[in-house]
Amino acid sequence: MASLGSFLLMATLVVSAYAIAASVAGARRGSRSLVESGVGAFYLSAALMTAASAVIIHAFVTDNYSLKYVQHYSDLAQPLFYKITSYWGGLDGSIMFWVFLLALFGSLAVYVNRDRHRELIPYVVAIISAVQVFFLFMMIVHKNPFETFLVQAPADGRGLNPLLQNIYMVVHPPSLYIGFVGMTIPYAFGMAALITGHLDDSWLRAVRRWTMVSWLFLSLGLTLGMIWAYEELGWGGYWGWDPVENAGLLPWFTATAFLHSVIVQERRGMLKVWNVSLVIITFFLTIFGTFMTRSGIVQSVHAFGEDRTLTWMFTVFMAAILLFSFAWVIRRLPLLKPRYDLDSWFSREAAFVANNWILLIAAMLVLFGTMFPTMSEALTGNRLTVGPPFFNRWMAPIGLILLLLTGVAPLLAWRRSSLASLREQFVWPAVFTAVVTVALVGLGVRVWTSGICFALCAFVAATITQEFVRGARVRQEATGTDRLTAGIGLVMRERRRYGGYIVHLGIVLMFLGFAGEGFKTDQQLLLKVGEEATVRHVTVRNNGVKVTEDAQKQMVTGHIAVSENGESRGTMYPARWFYRKHEDQPTTEVAIRRTVAEDLYLVMPAYDVNDQSMSLQVVITPLVNWIWAGFGVLVLGTGIALLPERAFALALGRVPAEASTT
Repeated sequence: MASLGSFLLMATLVVSAYAIAASVAGARRGSRSLVESGVGAFYLSAALMTAASAVIIHAFVTDNYSLKYVQHYSDLAQPLFYKITSYWGGLDGSIMFWVFLLALFGSLAVYVNRDRHRELIPYVVAIISAVQVFFLFMMIVHKNPFETFLVQAPADGRGLNPLLQNIYMVVHPPSLYIGFVGMTIPYAFGMAALITGHLDDSWLRAVRRWTMVSWLFLSLGLTLGMIWAYEELGWGGYWGWDPVENAGLLPWFTATAFLHSVIVQERRGMLKVWNVSLVIITFFLTIFGTFMTRSGIVQSVHAFGEDRTLTWMFTVFMAAILLFSFAWVIRRLPLLKPRYDLDSWFSREAAFVANNWILLIAAMLVLFGTMFPTMSEALTGNRLTVGPPFFNRWMAPIGLILLLLTGVAPLLAWRRSSLASLREQFVWPAVFTAVVTVALVGLGVRVWTSGICFALCAFVAATITQEFVRGARVRQEATGTDRLTAGIGLVMRERRRYGGYIVHLGIVLMFLGFAGEGFKTDQQLLLKVGEEATVRHVTVRNNGVKVTEDAQKQMVTGHIAVSENGESRGTMYPARWFYRKHEDQPTTEVAIRRTVAEDLYLVMPAYDVNDQSMSLQVVITPLVNWIWAGFGVLVLGTGIALLPERAFALALGRVPAEASTT
């Protein structure tokens, strides 16, 4: 089995190298047969990686501990589900999973675009294959997941890290991997356009959907990571600016910037150099994020151990990416001249440019703060840590500015906005925001940062509502349909625009959840059995500590009776789990009572089984569930924007005869 797996990896490396050579040679010579041969080899690499993945999963399922990787991340007592997902639980397998996803995504992208972008496909195949070759070479010479023990294989494995035996952590890494891998597709098409000189807007249309899908999976991965940190780590928060989570946030910033600025290029023929550069930077940051996670240059609960060999491999590869990519950008600068210049700073394209710069500044700040400990250690020998206060101090105003621009941009006209149009567009959102602001002041909400965030959320929500109402009214008058049908038809006729508005509405809900953090209550209690305490409107009583076991672990569970304002809310069960073979890594099992208004969050950091006493952390966080609801709305909006042209054609129904031309 190990020999088969290693053979498949080596065969994929050879086939991918051939795909590069055949595709480039075919494109240069104008040989269609060579190009088709390269494309066929590219498809074959996907098939080989699928087979290799099946081999490693089979090894986990059958408890084949002759493979070091299986022995490190599985054991006999581990549930089947976690045995399968252990595939990407360690360094070696995660790299292999990365290549597997890239091979599948790349094959699908080439297959879909093989006729529409025939001149780009050879170089797309070559670039994606080159990325595959790098990771395959790394696996074969340094991190082979099919490496075996030289002596007799152990009878059992060490087991997966207990922190990873969580449903959110099972889905979180693949989501981020898909987001990272998906960003290779826009990069490949962008570089193919630069190499061939076909720099019209067609390559943008080829990659826009891929970027949106990848952006969506990045968003999903980041959100799942937040939920995992909230429910599994037991510290009462959901984002601690962990270096590895920051690695996923970096390409999210630049991909978001690209999705906005590409609209300006399609509409006004501007920002061509900027868009190509954003595609390159986003891809580079995905590789850099992979490097951060796997080389050990940052300290994180998520990171793998330090590996200097990987560090040098990634460093050379990343340097090659930047040199190769921007050399082609410089060479093609004459073809990247904009058709128009910026006419006015009071225009929608100006708002998009400002949005892009702020997103880029955010990415630079997060990158600087994340890498500062490593840079300080390299320069001074002392590792100086940059904690959450630094990020919160700088990112809070940046987030509020981005939220403001989310509401301002739709109210501005393309090219230039007149004073009359500005007055007409801003009056109702401004009035609504003023009313909300006065109400917030009356309720005693502090201005910074929660009060400003609430007010800006009101402004953006009013802007989006106004856009929907006005658009639906115009469509209703033109088609003679009812308001609901007109609204559905409006959204489906301009899916990217109104899907984007729905995404922005999801962002508003998430910001409301972030603002609720300012009203958080966090209190530590020491309770003897039968003793109770009150935190705000919540009363908790210690009903004892119970110890149970299963095949994998020992579970110490606290029984906490909860009442709110004198009314019983049942019993909650915070716990500590001690996995066998990982007794020094106990997991914190949080008890959470969720409502629309707030979460009651209980953690049992310490206990005494003999006298049944416990230390109890009580956290009350308002509006936190609005973050997860906001992400759901974001998914809905992105899905609408991704719908094909023919979707919901029936939304155009009930058009009267006299309006059919319209």
